[in-house]
Amino acid sequence: MAFDSESLSIASPKGQTHKFTVELALTPPQLEYGLMYRDKMPADHGMLFDFGTSRPVMMWMKNTKLSLDMLFLDKSGVVTHIQENAVPYSEAIISSNGSVAYVIELNGGIVKKLGLSVGDKVASATISAKLGK
Repeated sequence: MAFDSESLSIASPKGQTHKFTVELALTPPQLEYGLMYRDKMPADHGMLFDFGTSRPVMMWMKNTKLSLDMLFLDKSGVVTHIQENAVPYSEAIISSNGSVAYVIELNGGIVKKLGLSVGDKVASATISAKLGK
């Protein structure tokens, strides 16, 4: 499965900004496939899932070899919920705990290492393009 990519930044209210390169999961097949079957991912990379509208989202780790941190975002790109260190291959449902428009998957442990938290603001071309609509 092929994915386009773009730059993405996560800024804390304290003024720290962290930059990543994310692959874009935009179509139903891409949203379903995500990061399954990957053996590794660079530390400053991830995947941005764009669900097209705000809604409750359920994720899982079936066929996913990597431990992942998941950041759930509202339509303006604000982190509303975080799931750290999702367990590889687990079929347990990971809930967004409310309506979200986006999910970012990063390598497991990045949230803790960088001090990312609920309320952080995410910016990318994909998110910016929808803010004006």
